[in-house]
Amino acid sequence: MLFNKITLLNENFEIERDMYVGVKDDRIAYIGKEKPEGDFGEEYDGKNRLLMPGFYNAHAHSPMSLMRGYGENLVLQDWLTTKIFPFEDQLDSNAVYWGTLLCMAESLKYGIVSSSDMYYFIPDMVNAVMDSGAKSNISRSIANPMGIPYDELPSIEEAKESLRYHGYGNGRILIDTSLHAEYTNNVETATRLAEFTKEAGAIMHVHCSETKLEHDECKSRHGKTPAQFYNDCGLFDGPALAAHCVWCEEEDLIIFREKGVSVATNPMSNLKLASGICDVTEMQKMGINVALGTDSVSSNNNLNFFEEMKVMATLAKVKKMDPTVITPKEALMMATLNGAKAQGRADCGCIALGNKADMIVLRTDTPNMHPVHNMLNNLVYSASSGDISMTIVDGKVLYKDGEYTTIDIEKTIFEAEVATEKILKKL
Repeated sequence: MLFNKITLLNENFEIERDMYVGVKDDRIAYIGKEKPEGDFGEEYDGKNRLLMPGFYNAHAHSPMSLMRGYGENLVLQDWLTTKIFPFEDQLDSNAVYWGTLLCMAESLKYGIVSSSDMYYFIPDMVNAVMDSGAKSNISRSIANPMGIPYDELPSIEEAKESLRYHGYGNGRILIDTSLHAEYTNNVETATRLAEFTKEAGAIMHVHCSETKLEHDECKSRHGKTPAQFYNDCGLFDGPALAAHCVWCEEEDLIIFREKGVSVATNPMSNLKLASGICDVTEMQKMGINVALGTDSVSSNNNLNFFEEMKVMATLAKVKKMDPTVITPKEALMMATLNGAKAQGRADCGCIALGNKADMIVLRTDTPNMHPVHNMLNNLVYSASSGDISMTIVDGKVLYKDGEYTTIDIEKTIFEAEVATEKILKKL
């Protein structure tokens, strides 16, 4: 594919106009002002269009699309124990497959090319992502609230078995590990899982200090914060991704910086559950890689990444009572490049020669995108998900002008509704 005279958000996250961008196979093969020689196949007119890197969702629970709008106006612990956990107890392979595929369809519509997913029924999630053409870092979430011996946990065996999917789809599927949280596990589980993660060379994905209650109760139980607990258990001895981090303290951020832990901030979910505001400004000042996540649609309630990015940047200003913090360039990097880094995808996240062709095309002839005093400002604060006209993953067009090339959207919606109704009848 060759994009002709298109506006480009380049690898330095600066705007270039009337650019040619060529894709061969799954990679970006040409970027320049002049039309390249050779055959790139289909040509795409870039007039009134902008090409930018796709979004990387750094924290998700994709099968929970089945729980969208289920359990509203509840605090986190009540939401989990009275609504979410009982629903999840009734999930089966069929429900997880269709829930994940529905989530992938929504992701592609909103320009998300890859997600860091924490859940279970891993084979069914892998199949759904593979069928969609998207990318995902998938981890089998480990929760052991009853303190069952580590070697007797079926979830651990599932986590080990899931490693066979690592690298599927020419690297579209990567397998991480996941400790669900401190409050759902004990020291033995956390320590042993950390050892397994290190041996596997996997990324550890964990919830961390999402609510004040979680944070304070961990300090009461262990005399340390969740981040300090994880660090002492060895969970941060390799690549790690900590989700939420709303109530982290200065000592926790020092740990993140020293251990190279990435943080996935989830502003809409944290607002909706009244969990608080993550101090992304302070984290960035300390050199921590901060990426953007949606959490599940059961607490968000959508995957609108332009909305997520705008809310994140706006909240950062309110958190510091300083309108100058978080520049549009920083916000765009958090939604793209930083997320790719958090997922361990070194050849993704920006439009650079040789990188994977994970890109989205935006219409720029919409009223909300004019006038253009600064295109970066417009992308963060004015752009809408409705402006997305195309989503490309590994050089393949998966979504274009409201149509999917890999997903039967009518069937997916129908099957997801049937699976949901079946579960609700059991509750």
